[in-house]
Amino acid sequence: MATFLYRLGRFSFRKRHVVALFWVALLALAGAGAAGAPAAGSSSFSIPGTEAQKAFDLLDERFPGASADGATARVVFKAPDGQKMTDPGNKAAVQDTVDELSGGAEVAQVTDPYQGGGVSQDGTVAYASVTYKVPGMELEESSREDLKAAAEDARDSGLTVEIGGDALQAVPETGSAEIIGIGVAAVVLVITLGSLLAAGLPLLTAIVGVGIGVATITALASALDLGSTTSILASMIGLAVGIDYALFVVSRYRAELAEGREREEAAGRAVGTAGSAVVFAGLTVVIALVGLSVVNIPMLTKMGIAAAGTVAVAVLIALTLIPAVLGYAGRRIRPAGEKSKLLGGGRAKNKEKDEADRPNMGTRWASFVVRRPLAVLLLGIVGLGAAAVPAGSLELGLPDDGSQPTSTTQRRAYDLLSEGFGPGFNGPLVVVVDAQGSDDPQAVFQQAGDEIKALDNVVNVAPAAPNKAGDTATIAVIPDAKPSSAATEDLVHDIRAAGADITDDTGAEVLVTGATAMNIDVSQKLNDALVPYLVLVVGLAFLLLIVVFRSILVPLKAALGFLLSVLAALGAVVAVYQWGWLSGLMGVEETGPIMSMMPIFMVGVVFGLAMDYEVFLVTRIREAHVHGEKPAQAVVTGFRYSARVVTAAAIIMIAVFSGFIGSSDSMVKMIGFGLAIAVLFDAFVVRMAIVPAVLALLGAKAWWLPKWLDRALPNVDVEGESLAVHDRAADKDDEDKELVRA
Repeated sequence: MATFLYRLGRFSFRKRHVVALFWVALLALAGAGAAGAPAAGSSSFSIPGTEAQKAFDLLDERFPGASADGATARVVFKAPDGQKMTDPGNKAAVQDTVDELSGGAEVAQVTDPYQGGGVSQDGTVAYASVTYKVPGMELEESSREDLKAAAEDARDSGLTVEIGGDALQAVPETGSAEIIGIGVAAVVLVITLGSLLAAGLPLLTAIVGVGIGVATITALASALDLGSTTSILASMIGLAVGIDYALFVVSRYRAELAEGREREEAAGRAVGTAGSAVVFAGLTVVIALVGLSVVNIPMLTKMGIAAAGTVAVAVLIALTLIPAVLGYAGRRIRPAGEKSKLLGGGRAKNKEKDEADRPNMGTRWASFVVRRPLAVLLLGIVGLGAAAVPAGSLELGLPDDGSQPTSTTQRRAYDLLSEGFGPGFNGPLVVVVDAQGSDDPQAVFQQAGDEIKALDNVVNVAPAAPNKAGDTATIAVIPDAKPSSAATEDLVHDIRAAGADITDDTGAEVLVTGATAMNIDVSQKLNDALVPYLVLVVGLAFLLLIVVFRSILVPLKAALGFLLSVLAALGAVVAVYQWGWLSGLMGVEETGPIMSMMPIFMVGVVFGLAMDYEVFLVTRIREAHVHGEKPAQAVVTGFRYSARVVTAAAIIMIAVFSGFIGSSDSMVKMIGFGLAIAVLFDAFVVRMAIVPAVLALLGAKAWWLPKWLDRALPNVDVEGESLAVHDRAADKDDEDKELVRA
């Protein structure tokens, strides 16, 4: 592989015009596709194989035209102090609002609170339900404006009016913090690479890669039913890995220049060595992201595949566009150890020899770890173990209006409904009774309602509402507790158990759905999928790393280190977003359960990124070992050449991920924090401390591989040994020519 990539690097350097034109044309093509694509709607959230989804599908079949997937809004009214919603003036204001809402072009139905039981017992709170013909993300802006205008008109009459539901759902914004993260990345690149131009190359190429990826996602969003967060998460991951991969290639290029190689040769060698590591690091990330499909939640699968595509683009850009741009930069990219005049190049040049002889920070740190490996190992494990403790209290759920900031109208509507009708009113359960084929469907509906009323934690059970055929009915159940509580989850299980008894007695099928039941089923499905997902992803990556490192223990150590870092990161997420520690600093206005999809998505991404640092760092160590150094010295040499760059890459990735903490979308916010803290733990504790400590303790045993397996494995030559052979052959040819001339 190293030889192929070496040739690719030289070709891209030499044919820079062709390569650059190809990527620019690809960016323009993707941009044109995005500009001409129809606006994407909300991603359909389905969870195949669950009872909630089965009931939802049955509703679509038996209640056609009910707009089961349409947007909904609850316009909540509260009377002024001392008044009631049944007072004539307040009632007239509500009636006017209902009439105004009914005239909307996309409105399917508006429920009058005075005819549909939408007034609280104390008469202070009422609500009108609005159902739309299209999902929330597909609503015309005029429909949202009409909804807001109707609420504002009601406020003018003296009522308190708030709007809940998903009709006001908007495309999430990432905020200005993302720009700050890119700014931090730029500063780190300048310090690491020693010049503004060299620092600009990884940023430029990463932005090109993210631009292609996000534009392609936007162009295909409508056709493939991609959600609004898909492009944000793809840009988050693509930007981080794009900068990192480019940084490794540029850094190796400068190191090759420092050894006196010509620029085209240096570009070829940078791609042949660092590029090999980029390929395998990228493969681990892609495996982790594509592996999310085993969960069988279409939205999660699409997110993973879209992000994996952006990572693949980042790898190709690092192998081709980076050497091409290096060709354009020419002598303005200086060898490692030299700094531009802008950064004090004159003084640096005078001290160049002294600095070259002095051990750098990576060398000093690795020497310390090699001398005290056991102490460093134990300290790292204990520290990560302490950070992981909160993960034992992990509670999963999906966000509702109760998790919104108190400044939003959705959250205020949620609180008003809880005040007037009880906390469970915000999470009604929908029981679907399929009595098709039964002799007396009405009796089955009555039996189901009676048995549900007898259960604990039930506030109200509405009369069964049958369809036109009379063979299927829905029963609305209001729990006593809030949607995210354990009591409500127990009630869902109790209704399903009672439904199983009804099925045994009558043959009718009883299913529970609704947003709360969906949340419970999603959490369960993700919990059940986590172990198979880990086995698949870690297993495939383990096999890949065996090929890369030609070792059994090094990949095993890499996988165990990943588990430590991801558990510690989950502990930090629970502490901040569930327990509320440092919530003000992180902009968390409302604590609650951790989003169901967040842990498994974070596990996939963090595993891929953790293997990035493992490949980049340990490849350099193995390279030194393969070239004849003793195990302990190889660790020090590997850190001498890679610690600075790996540290810079980690800081950049942390900065980029941290930028997404400012997003308006709670899932993006939480994932941004989780990925940032996970990279912090993995890069600086696991890869920089635990990895060298374990390698020092294992010594030469770290690189043990059974002979039969060594013969069976393909030689991918990540260390560039074939390039070293090429060097020796070239030197021998030069010596022969000198002898002939002599």
